[in-house]
Amino acid sequence: RRGAARVPDPAAQAGAAPPTHQQERHQVVKKYLQKVKSPPEEDCTICMEPLGGPSGYKGPGVGPVSKAESVGRLTQCGHQYHFQCLVAMYNNGNKDGSLQCPTCKTIYGVKTGNQPAGKMEYHVIPHSLPGHPDCKSIRIIYNIPPGIQGPEHPNPGKPFTARGFPRHCYLPDSEKGRKVLRLLLVAWDRRLIFSVGTSSTTGESDTVIWNEVHHKTEFGSNLTGHGFPDPGHLDNVLEELRAQGITEEDALVEK
Repeated sequence: RRGAARVPDPAAQAGAAPPTHQQERHQVVKKYLQKVKSPPEEDCTICMEPLGGPSGYKGPGVGPVSKAESVGRLTQCGHQYHFQCLVAMYNNGNKDGSLQCPTCKTIYGVKTGNQPAGKMEYHVIPHSLPGHPDCKSIRIIYNIPPGIQGPEHPNPGKPFTARGFPRHCYLPDSEKGRKVLRLLLVAWDRRLIFSVGTSSTTGESDTVIWNEVHHKTEFGSNLTGHGFPDPGHLDNVLEELRAQGITEEDALVEK
């Protein structure tokens, strides 16, 4: 994955102590918030305590917060929460610099996942999919080997399995199918296609699972429900990718 160079902090260079992890996480959350001086008479939907009172979160890693910044409004969607609750929510995620509103799912920043290392390939095959007789097909091949969970996974240091790889998936080689492919490439780069967790099919834990973006894995028929024809599939996938913060603009930027 691509690295990012950090701009040196003049204060740190002058001998000031570098920010702690707690301070960095506070700054990430503050970046997407506006302070609310007079909170409405409603509950924070994270801790279910009144916004006018203290946060119900009492866990570690949050730190003290002044009364003036105890409630914030997310800048795009306008939903309001206790600042401490948002920091706790951020601490419980990937800590990648992004934040997702728990009410409406609006994403602030660039969301990334915890997909393990692997390989994504694709090529065009000279056969059409049911329901798409006028074009060839795109075959995507995902391959992820088993490995050891990292700090972003449910059980760091414990092995994870990777069943059913390589996995073959299909799209029509149409204008919309190629658009979906471009966005899936962005999702792969952001580690959002797969995750590590518990399989809803087998119940196995600590294994590689699909991550909320549906794929068609059956080529010539739709006996399993994972094939074609399915007239709404491409639009559904575009919507699922949008829910992960990936739009056509991202594909243009990341070409």
